[in-house]
Amino acid sequence: MSRGRNLWGLAFATALIAASAGSAGIVVYEEGNKKIEVGGRIQLQYLNINPESGDSRDDVFFRRLRPYIAGTVTEDWYGKIQFDFGKSLDSDEVAIKDAFMRYSGFKAEGLKLSIGNTKTPFSREFLTSSKRQQHVERTFTGDHNFGSPDRQLGLRLDGKASSGKFSYSAAVGAEHHDPASGRMDFDSPVNRQGDWNEGWVAAGRVDFHPLGYMKFDQGDFRSDDWKFTVGASGFTWSNDDDNNTFTDDDGLSLDPDKADLDSATGFEVSSGLRGHGLSVDAAFQVVSGDTVVEDFTGGIYLDGTTDLEKITVEGGYMVLKNLELALGFESQDADNYQTEFERVDVSVNWFWNKHKAKLQLTHRMATNVAGEEDVDIDTTFLQAQYVF
Repeated sequence: MSRGRNLWGLAFATALIAASAGSAGIVVYEEGNKKIEVGGRIQLQYLNINPESGDSRDDVFFRRLRPYIAGTVTEDWYGKIQFDFGKSLDSDEVAIKDAFMRYSGFKAEGLKLSIGNTKTPFSREFLTSSKRQQHVERTFTGDHNFGSPDRQLGLRLDGKASSGKFSYSAAVGAEHHDPASGRMDFDSPVNRQGDWNEGWVAAGRVDFHPLGYMKFDQGDFRSDDWKFTVGASGFTWSNDDDNNTFTDDDGLSLDPDKADLDSATGFEVSSGLRGHGLSVDAAFQVVSGDTVVEDFTGGIYLDGTTDLEKITVEGGYMVLKNLELALGFESQDADNYQTEFERVDVSVNWFWNKHKAKLQLTHRMATNVAGEEDVDIDTTFLQAQYVF
């Protein structure tokens, strides 16, 4: 597909989105405590990858195409099922994202218990919805390819205290690992692949909001008040040894590019600031992992272990009522890297109806890609989004 046809297709989709911007979620039935709601997000993306050496390439595709159905049948229970027809895996044409039942009938402030497939409460940026990000793609601290747990299949508890000045989350459940040696990639078991390591994750997070509760959403549409938050989180993951595809019976590696993960732990401190058109987030993470093969070396691992040390700082300012300029810096180091892998993101966001309908342009400049010195890649993302 030529670049010209890609851009014309994206421009056409953008025009449709601008013409039809509306509210998120549509209640199709409601009677007493019974309610059914449908909705979704459409993210059409044009991607151009331009390495310093080698050929550039581009593509246009649905980055996310996620319809959902949600509903209640009693006062205290809520359920949601969300699918993704955009980014699927291997032969799977549909991926399951959120799929849970939630009970909120507790007397404690804001307390909710979710049962099913939900986000693991570790990374601040991962907990920020993809439809409410300042840059088209997440940074190292929010990307499940770099050690931040994805959705887990189990239990999650969320609550608030002190009139919303404190919020907390805890979760335990099944989480799988894709054993590519160049990354530490966690995924939900509901979309499992045959070579994934099976395991269990436990995670917890607490955030303090001294000026009142602040959502994870990035971007500030010129609010009149300042909001600030600081938080800490941690997780631990353990392989249950049911599916170590790339380790033989003698504990030796069967593939130099694949590493079965034995265990991992992570810690994050993060903060956010919102107000008067300014939106800033910062995070520091350390994620440590050990491979099943004790002396495995390759990708991010050296002698069977790695510490992923990650820093992200990103912020944006609403220069006009519907126009935001954003800048981000991110860095990651690993035991087997020659040097730090760094990226700078520069974004322009044009809103028609806040995050419900917007066009985003992000230019990402990556240096020392995958820790290799003098390997640089520039990537441009152009994405149209509509949420209903």
